[in-house]
Amino acid sequence: MLKQIPNVITSLNLLSGSVAVMFALSGDLVSAAFFAFAGIFFDFFDGLAARLLKAESAVGLELDSLADMVTSGLVPGVIMVQMISKAVSGDYFVITEIFADNAWNNAGSYIPLVGLLITVASAYRLAKFNVDTRQTLGFIGLPTPANTLLILSLPLILHFQYSDALKDLILNKWVLVGLTVLSSILLNAEIRLFGLKFKNWDFKSNAKRYIFLLISLILLIVFQFLAIPMVILIYIVMSFLWKENLVTQ
Repeated sequence: MLKQIPNVITSLNLLSGSVAVMFALSGDLVSAAFFAFAGIFFDFFDGLAARLLKAESAVGLELDSLADMVTSGLVPGVIMVQMISKAVSGDYFVITEIFADNAWNNAGSYIPLVGLLITVASAYRLAKFNVDTRQTLGFIGLPTPANTLLILSLPLILHFQYSDALKDLILNKWVLVGLTVLSSILLNAEIRLFGLKFKNWDFKSNAKRYIFLLISLILLIVFQFLAIPMVILIYIVMSFLWKENLVTQ
């Protein structure tokens, strides 16, 4: 029975992501973001539970990847579609109204679908990760949960830290399209990023992780959701600064 605990946690990730999709499609991006956060939380702990219980399995690995595809693939894609829709038309599309009222009745109205590039890029990134034996100690390309956190931060910033300046920046359709393309590239770029898994608590061997987590904590306390894009940028920059072998050969 204990051997199934990691799979139960992974299933909670999948369930959270599925609920997040439903909220995103209805235009409630804040609720969608929080359920996606929950999914990412469960995703972090399922692997830990599997290692502690010595319950790692091929089924668990496949289930984890499928759950990630929903929570960290489909959810950010749908949220980006809704964000671009908001920028283009001034409102989120409710899925039942799109077809009933022919809401997308001109070529320009299809621009929001660009957001689904994130979903496609995430799927390709997860597929590569499953067969890439180099990514045991770190990552090659931005991990899908990190990219998802970046996308989730957008509606949360608008809701909880609203200002006209932030609205003009975030709800600029070309900024959103550019971010979509950039994140899709980063997901699959050949850039080496350090992992956040601790094999021990020794400071010397985990210095970059401790420093990164401390900086992230300070930024989150000071800037709240605005800190998330900063944290992702710092993560990438720190990975470039530390040149040690981040992946096995």
